[in-house]
Parts: sequence; structure tokens; C-alpha cells
Amino acid sequence: MRGVDAVDLPRTDGIVVAPMRARHLRGVVELEQATNPRPWSERLFRDELRMGPTRSYVVALRSHVVVGYCGVMFNPDEAHVTTVAVADDLRRQGVASRLLLVALRRVADRGVDAVTLEVRITNRPAQSLYRRFGFAPGGIRRAYYRDNREDALVMWAHDVTTDDYASRLDGIEAALPSQLVVVTGPVEEDPT
Repeated sequence: MRGVDAVDLPRTDGIVVAPMRARHLRGVVELEQATNPRPWSERLFRDELRMGPTRSYVVALRSHVVVGYCGVMFNPDEAHVTTVAVADDLRRQGVASRLLLVALRRVADRGVDAVTLEVRITNRPAQSLYRRFGFAPGGIRRAYYRDNREDALVMWAHDVTTDDYASRLDGIEAALPSQLVVVTGPVEEDPT
């Protein structure tokens, strides 16, 4: 499947990936507080949604409850994954992979060829996930995380606009336990 404005596909686990809206923020903030030692505020998420085409945020929903989210910031020459979070009880079940599939396809659709992110140096499961998506270590940010002064591993994926990268994403999607469901619509903020 190409692009984030795909039609609904059959699903078996009830999880849908959709553009983040203001109405999702209560659930996003609750999940943020449960998963991050220094959580972003609702205001910060709201400000991010107002940034228009320089940002792209999606949520994973199960029965209209936020169970994950992912954000990307766009610069002229690169994109940056700003955040990825999944509810504890759904980790290692493909939710983060689905969120990243949508995010990275959006990056490619916009013609941005390189994407970066930071991950805690001790977070091996997340690093493994990112490696599946073609991210490779590119450096260290010393004492990056304020809560414990842990270093961040900077990872990069290049050539995300190529057919080879699209094939990588297709392979990741095919390996998921159920098909990706993406609700159509723009990712810009709406008033609801």
C-alpha cells in the first residue's frame, strides 16, 4: 500500500491509524504521561498541530481510544521523527511499526530523502525497530535526556524516496500481524 490516504482495509485487531486531531489530545497526553519521564504538555501538542505543513502527527486508535502516536517535523532538506509512543499493553504488537509506516511514507510522499531521530542509548528494542526501517547510527548526543542525563543515539535513514525504500516499507507492512488501516484525510489541525 502506498501513501497515507489509503482506503480502509480489513483488520483483525481493531487498530486504526488516523491523523491526530485536537479531539485526540486528552488521550495523547494521558499516554504521553504514562510513557515518558518528562512528558510533553497538551499545549505543546496543540502548538505542534498548529504548525501546518511543517508537522505531521498520527494516532493509533482502538475503539476510539488513543493507544499510540507518532510525530514528524519537516525541514527543507530532512525530516525528524519527534515522538513515538505506544501503550505498554500493545508494545511489540506492530503498533509502532504501523505508525512509522504512515510517518515515513508521508516523508517520502513529500520528497524528503532523509529522516533522523534520537533514541535513548539504552533503549535497544526501539533501536531494533528503527533499524528495521533502515535507520543507522549517526552519532551521540551526550546527556540529551534531561530526566537522567542519558545519552541519545542519533539515527538516520537516507534515500527514503527510492523504490528500494518503498519496497522495504512494503515488506515491513506485509510482515505485520494484521493489515494497516489508515483513515483518509489531511493531517492539518481541525477545530474539533
